[in-house]
Amino acid sequence: MNRQIVFALCGCLFFFNGFSQTKNIEELLIEIEQNNTELKAYQFFIDSRQLENKSINNLPDPQLSGYYLPFGDNATEAYTEYQISQSFEFPTVYAARSKWNDSKSLQLRTVFVKKRQEILLKAKEYLIELSFLQKQKAIETERNTQSKKVFDQIQELFNKEQVGILDLNKAKIAWIQEQFVVEQIKSDIQILVSKLKTLNGNKSIDGFSSQIIGSTEIGSVEVLWQEKLASEPSLQELKTHEMASLQKIKLEKNKALPNLALGYNYQGVRGSSYSGFYGGISIPLWRSKNKVKAAQANYDYQKSNTQRITTSLYAQFQESTNRYQLMRSKYKEYHQTMTGLNSELLLFKAYSLGEYSFMDYYIELQFYRKASDNMLQMEKELRLLQAQLLKHQL
Repeated sequence: MNRQIVFALCGCLFFFNGFSQTKNIEELLIEIEQNNTELKAYQFFIDSRQLENKSINNLPDPQLSGYYLPFGDNATEAYTEYQISQSFEFPTVYAARSKWNDSKSLQLRTVFVKKRQEILLKAKEYLIELSFLQKQKAIETERNTQSKKVFDQIQELFNKEQVGILDLNKAKIAWIQEQFVVEQIKSDIQILVSKLKTLNGNKSIDGFSSQIIGSTEIGSVEVLWQEKLASEPSLQELKTHEMASLQKIKLEKNKALPNLALGYNYQGVRGSSYSGFYGGISIPLWRSKNKVKAAQANYDYQKSNTQRITTSLYAQFQESTNRYQLMRSKYKEYHQTMTGLNSELLLFKAYSLGEYSFMDYYIELQFYRKASDNMLQMEKELRLLQAQLLKHQL
C-alpha cells in the first residue's frame, strides 16, 4: 500500500513538472552557464595551462654518457668509462615553484570566473530587455486594437458623412503606426531571442517568464562595496596577480641556490676498474643576477596597480549607486503618480461619448502614452543598472 502511495506521488510530481514550463531569469542563467560553449572551451584551456605549468616543475631527464678509447700509445687494453647521472635544482626550488604554479592556476580560475560573470551579466541584460519588450508588445498590441476600433468608428461616421476625409486619414495613419510599432517590437524580440540562443550553446530559450519578481533595492552601499571587495572577480584578479608576483620573488630567491647532480661512474680496462658515486654542484654566479630585483619590482608594481584600480572602481561604484538611487527615487514617484489613473480608458470613453474630437483625443492620448512608455523605460534602465551593481552575485 505504501509503495502504491509513493508511486502515485512520484507520478503526480512528474505530471506537474512536465507541464511546468515557466522559468525565471535565475533558472535560465543556470541553464546558460551549463550550455555556453565559450565557458566550456575556456575550461579546456585552463586544464591545458595547468598541466603545462606542472610540467615546468619536472626534473630534467637522466643523462647517460660513455667513453670507449681503444686508440693511443698505451700498454693496456682499451679504456672504458660510462656514467649515469641525474641533475636537479636545489630541492626548495621545486616547493617554491609548486606554490607559484598554484597561484598561476588561481589566476586562471579567476579569469574564468570573470569571463563567466561577463557572459551571465550579458545574458541577464538580454533577459531583462526581453522581459520589457514582451511587456511593451502586450501594451502596443492593446493600443493597436484600440486604434483599430477608433478607425472603424470614424470609418462608420465617414460613411454617414458626419466626419471629413482628413479625420479618417489621421485615424488610419494612427492605426498603421501602431501596427508598425508592434511589428518592430516583434523583430526586436526575435533578435534578442537569437542572441540568447547563441549564449545558450545554440539551444533555444524556452518557457521564459516576462515577470521580473523581486525588489529594486540594493541594500546598504557600504555593505554592497564590502561584498564586491570580497567577491568581485575584477578585484580578485588583481589580488591573484599580486599573490603570484610575491611567489615569484620567493621562487627567484630559491633559484639562486646551486644546482645539484648525483650519479654512478665506472672507469676501467680489462682486469682493472674503478666505480663509485658521482656528485656535482653548480656555482651560482650569473644565472640569477638581477632576477630577484626584477621580481621585487614587479611585485611593487602589482601592489600599486591594485591600489590604483581599486580606487578607480570605487569611484565608478559611487557614481553608479548615486545614479541608481536618484533613478529609483524618481521611478517610485513616477509610479505612484501613474498607478490607477486608467487615463487611456477614460479618454477612449470620453471620445466614444463625443466629448472629444479625434484630434483632441489623439493629442491627449499621446501625452499619456508617452508618460506610460517613459515609466516602462525608466523601470528597465533601473533593472539594468541594478544588474550591473549586483553582478558580483552572479
